Amino acid sequence: MVILITGASHTGKTVLAQKLLEKHHYPYISIDHLKMGLIRSRNTDLTPEDDDELTDYLWPIAREMVKTAVENDQNLIVEGCYIPFDWRKDLDEEYLKNIRFICLALTEEYIDSNFEVIKDHASDVEKRLDETYLTPEWIKAENLKYINGFESAGEKVILIDKDYSSVIDKLSH
Repeated sequence: MVILITGASHTGKTVLAQKLLEKHHYPYISIDHLKMGLIRSRNTDLTPEDDDELTDYLWPIAREMVKTAVENDQNLIVEGCYIPFDWRKDLDEEYLKNIRFICLALTEEYIDSNFEVIKDHASDVEKRLDETYLTPEWIKAENLKYINGFESAGEKVILIDKDYSSVIDKLSH
């Protein structure tokens, strides 16, 4: 089983991936780690700010890793925001039936009620170097982009609107 976890920044993708890793002991790949490895090794001229271009660049690599895991009947968790809305078009049914897809998003109400908590937990799993861009408006726009994009592609988006911990706990079982 391959578990794909995506969603906007600060939605808890990495926290969920970590919980699934601890529970199932599946190997875990962070697309953000892949991104930074390719950028730091100068295998690309892209920068961490080139989000759309990074999706086009990173998804084919991540997709082929997913396919390899499925072909070898291996478990794998792949987490990151660089999964395109129409990701399913790149995979045949033999692959899709072995993939669990999870997209996380925060509602505007949750962001309004919990912005300070979101900010306080931003570096719980990964250290974030620059959070100066982080505003409620920025988080709302990012979440809306993911909600609209994945829902228009026919994907279910898991909306966190009240109790963050219970949603993450439920998904990790």
